[in-house]
Amino acid sequence: MSDYPLAPLITNVLVANRGEIARRVFATCRRMGLGTVAVYSDADAAAPHVADADAAVRLPGNTPADTYLRGDLIVEAALATGADAIHPGYGFLSENAEFAKAVLDAGLVWIGPPVPAIEQMGSKVAAKKLMDAAGVPVLAELDPAEVTAEQLPVLIKASAGGGGRGMRVVRSLAELTPQIDAARREAESAFGDPTVFCERYLETGRHIEVQVMADTHGTIWAVGERECSIQRRHQKVIEEAPAPLVERTDGMRARLFDAARLAAGAIGYTGAGTVEFLADEQGEFFFLEMNTRLQVEHPVTECTTGLDLVRLQLDVANGAELRTEPPEIRGHSIEARLYAEDPALDWQPQSGTLHRIDIPSVATEFDLLDRPGIRLDTGVVDGSVVGVNYDPMLAKVISYAETRTEAARLLAGALQRAKIHGLVTNRDLLVRVLRHPAFAAGDTDTAFFVTHDLDSLAAPWVSESDEALSIVAAALADAAANRGNARVGGGLPSGWRNLPAQSQRKSYQSRTSGTHEIGYRFGRAGVTVDGHHGLELVESAPDRVVLAVSGERGPVRRSFEVARYGDQVYVDSPLGPVAVRRLPRFSDPADQVATGSLLAPMPGSVIRLGAAVGSYVERGQPILWLEAMKMEHTIAAPAAGVLSAVNVSVGQQVDLGAVLAVVEPVEDNDEIQEYR
Repeated sequence: MSDYPLAPLITNVLVANRGEIARRVFATCRRMGLGTVAVYSDADAAAPHVADADAAVRLPGNTPADTYLRGDLIVEAALATGADAIHPGYGFLSENAEFAKAVLDAGLVWIGPPVPAIEQMGSKVAAKKLMDAAGVPVLAELDPAEVTAEQLPVLIKASAGGGGRGMRVVRSLAELTPQIDAARREAESAFGDPTVFCERYLETGRHIEVQVMADTHGTIWAVGERECSIQRRHQKVIEEAPAPLVERTDGMRARLFDAARLAAGAIGYTGAGTVEFLADEQGEFFFLEMNTRLQVEHPVTECTTGLDLVRLQLDVANGAELRTEPPEIRGHSIEARLYAEDPALDWQPQSGTLHRIDIPSVATEFDLLDRPGIRLDTGVVDGSVVGVNYDPMLAKVISYAETRTEAARLLAGALQRAKIHGLVTNRDLLVRVLRHPAFAAGDTDTAFFVTHDLDSLAAPWVSESDEALSIVAAALADAAANRGNARVGGGLPSGWRNLPAQSQRKSYQSRTSGTHEIGYRFGRAGVTVDGHHGLELVESAPDRVVLAVSGERGPVRRSFEVARYGDQVYVDSPLGPVAVRRLPRFSDPADQVATGSLLAPMPGSVIRLGAAVGSYVERGQPILWLEAMKMEHTIAAPAAGVLSAVNVSVGQQVDLGAVLAVVEPVEDNDEIQEYR
């Protein structure tokens, strides 16, 4: 910044967003002494970002179309609360030129680039033509109606947005039309614009992007590059700065920075933006798109430059000048996106109550790191409810260290020791990736999950024996809780007797390893657990158990923390997290569902039916499609058979666990031919 910055124009900032990014912007505003205003949907009334702001305005409804995409209501909220500036965050209206114009027309400060720049980059089709004319290398755009077999595979992309919405890979012409239709529906739902286009799809490549920052006085910074190649469904999962490929390729950084500055200069850009490229292993790269906003992964750039990018956005909006050159890159930073989703089930998003989220060793939240440590940016807290209307990202966990190896080790350790209760997450996958030899070597292209077997990466990293020991700890903690809740007149546990104890049994269900039945018996010498010889109970309480486990060199003490929410039990220890469901002694027949039932994996809306009742279906054949969290989710037949029932209709809202349809298995070949 200049030595004499201009007098501040902005005093009160409304963030036209929710969750983590709203809290991130509020944090910088507080450090700058600025007022803050939140907006919230009905589903977000109790969300942390609402409590963080000085004032908050309700947007009636739950869906994005009714709330966070209503630019008119957001501008009214700013005027009603005395806000003089609007920060759009990312997603929703952040790249909507009409919204930016409405903000300016209302006499408010738009904390973003000029409207013409948003318009020029808002259409990815037009943007690529503009960049090509400016001399930035691009991949040729293909007309979806004219794609030939020789051009396959192709990537369908939404013209008006990003984040993986409206994006599909097509490898056969037969798939092209239905996938274009699906991409258009997702694009319309997420961005209000169904326009899509195609480009040649590179099966492997590096997603490299450059952070730019430009002021209104002609200075354009290429602040640093990030690598975001590890992706699922074309959405980033792990990002880092600097990029390993760039670090080891002579001259690549200078060429990237030149191209990024050229792209920003070609459209008269100001503020924060990101120019995204797809690169090959030789260091050649092609323009993908320019995001005219702050990126989700901006913290890794902040950690490696010491810059608060949100503060720079506010200063540039106030008319301040950038210094001639940005600061030098220092150290290495890695960000992992913690999602409420199940990677083992096709990245199925999860919803429900997050009972607890505790990331250990967090040095700061929403702020810069000047020494090795962990930063946490999150939009949830203990007790937050994760719904179906918005993205299922829970938090961004960011490490910073002097070397890439240390940054990966710090981040993996923090995730491994985190307490996350209530929802299935991608935590195990993140830990396995960060500790994978290919990641350690910097070999992280966009096909990482294909190359290195997603099933293995998504598997729990807790070993079977360690899981079994953790479940023993759960049973002994439950026994301690039962004793504490059932004392009789003399203060002794109910059922206590001066006789040899009988074996007791508790059963637990693990998502990954099935049913565990724990038999244990208390005696004068301590506790005996079936199948665990030499195990000594050192300490037992409802929330903590200490066991001494026999080994070749003597017993080793292990401590386990136990938490329970209804029949859900969570055991945390240095061995790793274990989540199980406590099974009742006697099952209720009313709780049983028919074999072959397709249950709703999340609340959502039925948008299509794929088969008729009475028809024969193959294993994996789509039966229906649900829309939830702005994405389409396919519900497929679990086995080959006859579709005997469909219990829903198009447009119907369904709850988690609802029986959507039933497929009756058919194994007799003659019967199969009859149905066919």
